[in-house]
Amino acid sequence: MKSKCSVLINLLVCQYLAVLGVSQDFDFFYFVQQWPGSFCDSDKSSCCYPTTGKPAADFGIHGLWPNYNDGSYPQNCDSNNPFNESEISDLISSMRKNWPSLSCPSSNGESFWTHEWEKHGTCSESVLDQHDYFETTLGLKQQTKLLQSLQSAGINPNGKFYSLADIRDAIKEGTGYTPWIECNKDSSGNSQLYQVYLCVDKSGSNLIECPVFPKGKCGSQIEFPTF
Repeated sequence: MKSKCSVLINLLVCQYLAVLGVSQDFDFFYFVQQWPGSFCDSDKSSCCYPTTGKPAADFGIHGLWPNYNDGSYPQNCDSNNPFNESEISDLISSMRKNWPSLSCPSSNGESFWTHEWEKHGTCSESVLDQHDYFETTLGLKQQTKLLQSLQSAGINPNGKFYSLADIRDAIKEGTGYTPWIECNKDSSGNSQLYQVYLCVDKSGSNLIECPVFPKGKCGSQIEFPTF
């Protein structure tokens, strides 16, 4: 009996260490938020409001993504740890408000959260378990307050065009860190403010200056559409 127990314990330890080794292998997080007005007025995507109704006119969470300093990233790190809504039941109300899905067909957000956890979250599970991953991400949204930072600088979601540099500077002033701005194009071909990337250390606790930015560029003047 003792030898069987020892074998079982060793097997479990080895499986745990294997997961640990994979999921620790990243350098920092991208914390990504998106402007819903740009998602919904895009030449590349359709837009469906969640089953709970139209979200507030605020930046919504896209995800918290482990990344490497060379710009590449791990993904789908643990197929044995699928998304489990029961593990985050106390966060659901906040997630529906702050992490809504605008993809079609309309949904309650679960498929979006499943994708984010299984593609990205599993690669940080040695640092953040499933509940911590979502709770930490929600906390980062409250910490960064993107819309407030922009509006404090006179940059409002009113369909007008603003300097990319002014948008970047306003977010840096508000958060203390340099963001990377991703643009998309509206149905008329105008470049518009789509997503904002900020970087977070491996613990998920502290914003940091980004070791590397994603590729892509915006025009010097970009639209901040209404929603």
